[in-house]
Amino acid sequence: MKPELLALHSLQNINYSLSKYRNLLYLVFKEVVNQMDFNHFRNLLPKIVKQPLGGQNSQFKLAPKERVKPSLQFISEINPKKAAVLALFYPNNENETCFLLTLRASYKGTHSAQISFPGGKFDKKDTSLKQTALRESNEEIGINAHSVLIFKQLTNVFIPPSNFMVTPFLGLLENTPYFTVNHEVEELIPVKLAHLLNSSSVSTTILNTSYAKNIEVPCFKLNNYVVWGATAMMLSEIRDLLKQF
Repeated sequence: MKPELLALHSLQNINYSLSKYRNLLYLVFKEVVNQMDFNHFRNLLPKIVKQPLGGQNSQFKLAPKERVKPSLQFISEINPKKAAVLALFYPNNENETCFLLTLRASYKGTHSAQISFPGGKFDKKDTSLKQTALRESNEEIGINAHSVLIFKQLTNVFIPPSNFMVTPFLGLLENTPYFTVNHEVEELIPVKLAHLLNSSSVSTTILNTSYAKNIEVPCFKLNNYVVWGATAMMLSEIRDLLKQF
């Protein structure tokens, strides 16, 4: 083959490879944008509602290996207290899908200064755990319960140190909220959904737990915070649920 024809053939191959690379980058970029776009997330709700949960298999991906899965018999025997939390999804000012975590205020208690979802213990006046999640969220972050669409209930999480069985709910706000916190909340932590779905959010850290000292614990690193324990287990189920879309 003549040198000029060989050069032309090589140039055509390079252009073809670049075209394939550009198409791949576009598809990746489009997927990332979709994960962040609130309109896209809202349109996925019917599919999310029907999608089966990962249950304890998803939860325990973010649990220390020393943590034992509780049996139904064990749970029934200890009769844990009931609580509920709300994973609230909403658009930020750029219409990116976000959810809210909170840093608990410091107090003399088991969950002092921990990162969690808004929520709290079941009150005898509550008609359901869903109402518990909405009532507690209203008290802690000031959202109007009537403006929240609860679209899915997740798998219960047992918290041994405080003997609570926590039921997480997924909720949706149509508009960017203005949060007002009470004395229970030290800081608000708005997290972009795309950050949770990114594999780089999953990590490990060394810390002390209620059942072991100086152990390696799986965690999420979100907004420069280390999220572990029950909240990380709930987030793991959320992540497994949503990354399928």
